[in-house]
Amino acid sequence: MVGRAETATVGMTTGPNARGHSVVCPSCQTQQMRVFHRQDNVPTNSCILLASLEEAVAYPRGSIALGFCDTCGFVSNVAFEQRLTEYSGRYEETQGFSRTFSAFHRDLATRLIERHGLRGKRILEIGCGKGEFLALLAELGDNHGVGFDPGYREGRLPGLSGAGVEFVKDFYSEKYADVEGDFVCCKMTLEHIHGTADFLGMVRRAIGDRPDVVVFFQVPEATRILRDCALEDIYYEHCSYFSPGSVGRLFRRSGFEVLHLATEYSDQYLTIEAKPSCGSPQPVAPEEDDLAALRSYVAGFPEKFAAKVNAWRQRVGAAAASGRKPVLWGSGSKAVAFLTTLGLREQIEYVVDINPHRQGFFLPVTGQEILAPAALRAYRPDLVIVMNPVYRDEVVGDLDAMGLRPEVCTL
Repeated sequence: MVGRAETATVGMTTGPNARGHSVVCPSCQTQQMRVFHRQDNVPTNSCILLASLEEAVAYPRGSIALGFCDTCGFVSNVAFEQRLTEYSGRYEETQGFSRTFSAFHRDLATRLIERHGLRGKRILEIGCGKGEFLALLAELGDNHGVGFDPGYREGRLPGLSGAGVEFVKDFYSEKYADVEGDFVCCKMTLEHIHGTADFLGMVRRAIGDRPDVVVFFQVPEATRILRDCALEDIYYEHCSYFSPGSVGRLFRRSGFEVLHLATEYSDQYLTIEAKPSCGSPQPVAPEEDDLAALRSYVAGFPEKFAAKVNAWRQRVGAAAASGRKPVLWGSGSKAVAFLTTLGLREQIEYVVDINPHRQGFFLPVTGQEILAPAALRAYRPDLVIVMNPVYRDEVVGDLDAMGLRPEVCTL
């Protein structure tokens, strides 16, 4: 049986945001955004640790209204309200317990160190999370690092010394403009910020007249989300969505010269490296010419979204109706978006996660308990839905090691 008691309401509209106000594009600030996708009744945070089922199902909810800017290609949740989000010590987002992710992280840090000569330098990281990447940059390049994040927690650098790094448990803002770095890093943070142009302008002002400072930003890649209708990557905290073209245009308008633009991690991440502009005209990479493609993806998104939601509801519902036991592997934002969008509660009893700091807690709204993978030995699922295809081989290996052979599929 497919229950829908906790499903998010999905629809489409054009014009003003959820409160009836028109919204100017936060990136280029030139025109109103056209809303092409809407969801209500979604949890306002996906990574908060919730200690009881009662707290989980009563968790605060908000609305998503994705608006598209036809001028710059930026996508924004025009219904976003910052006051509804929480970034604190109970925010648990790290992917660092995955072997696959850790290998990617180390390789990325090594490439940045080599490309920009980051040896004996001072690194500033905005939104450092639990500090793993900053510690890697410090350790591999003998650098000193300063990280800003209100969700940082002490003692969370397994396998890394943490030497040469210090952390400020606060949001980066103008009051920290005097904390200088030779290299400014900001990974998986800009998508959480609604006023993107204002934020990047603040970063540029803090750099001032130091032309050799390089900045590195990593964000989710939105072209894939729109083209493939990656519903698991649309959730409340992510209020800003970037394509190669929209991020390149934002950085240039903000006074930067784009040095390097790439997609990483099976095209899930978009990375940009830049430095203060010298004022001369800059060449534009071919991949930035994406407005026509983005317009097409946006136009087809509502129909594709509805079809994908219906297909997954049928698949999970059929499994549950036939007595099979499905579980999700991965309890982060993708899982929360998947479950709340589809309205799945009774059909999926558990989710599993290799992050020990998430185990024993509950997902917001739908309320599934998060188990350690070892619990599957007793539960013996028939279907394991891996939330990120990047981790499929790693998950299959872990299941094999436990003597389990369920059907494994990915989003």
